[in-house]
Amino acid sequence: MFSRIWTKPSTKSCSEPMERLKAALQDCDAVVIGAGAGLSTAAGFTYTGERFEKYFSDFAAKYGIQDMYSGGFFPFATPEEHWAYWSRYIFINRYQDAPKPVYDDLLKLVQDKDYFVITTNVDHCFQKADFDKKRLFYTQGDYGLFQCSEPCCQETFDNEAVIREMVKRQNMKIPTELLPVCPHCGKPMTMNLRSDDKFVEDEGWHRAAERYENFLRTRNGQKILFLELGVGYNTPVIIKYPFWQMTEKNTNAIYACINQGQAVCPQEIERQTICIDADIDTILRKIMSEENISKSAPH
Repeated sequence: MFSRIWTKPSTKSCSEPMERLKAALQDCDAVVIGAGAGLSTAAGFTYTGERFEKYFSDFAAKYGIQDMYSGGFFPFATPEEHWAYWSRYIFINRYQDAPKPVYDDLLKLVQDKDYFVITTNVDHCFQKADFDKKRLFYTQGDYGLFQCSEPCCQETFDNEAVIREMVKRQNMKIPTELLPVCPHCGKPMTMNLRSDDKFVEDEGWHRAAERYENFLRTRNGQKILFLELGVGYNTPVIIKYPFWQMTEKNTNAIYACINQGQAVCPQEIERQTICIDADIDTILRKIMSEENISKSAPH
């Protein structure tokens, strides 16, 4: 167990910790990326403000919904209304590209390294940016998958075709014939998102979990950079706490955290930690531009 003494980054310039992060990226044997909602927020997937108004002003006016996230819990009177909202929500957050190239920049930084990604994000941004899907573990599900609401089976179903049809044919309600039902038992389908004990961990989920465990086991003791990006305290037991524990157990490891307003570490691993309290997009672009300058400079 760690003490409750937290170390926060200096509010001064990010240049010193950024230089340490660049050095850690160059020197490490492997990188384990832990990504939370803050990474997609940095990529422009915001759920409030202008983006919410652009896509959900009609739902805001009719139901009083004020942001995308809370709208997902709204008690719509009919499943046709529920899926009109959710299909639009899934379409813009799963099947549209992120406004900013944060994930592309991240891949450029690690593509030549031995890397693995564990993420609580469900928006598929890593695969859309061409990260190797065999080096990805989506622990909490995927907006692109349905599952039986019962569930009668440990199986998931691709939803892109029907989601696009729902978006195309809706008027704040979808046609009843588009309501998704389980092909095995006929019960209503729901999203494959971890919210209770009915979450389906299908074969793909278990294979990814096994690959992640194998990656960690076979690189035990190496110079590992645990790079945590935008992970909050909603589900810290999935990424944050394990990263701290693995860093403490491995004296060759470094824990790096980029998180605006929440970049902290336990005192016990302070010497092995790089905390950057800043926007992820800004930091990644700075590292990328400085690397490009150094590569083009005459030797």
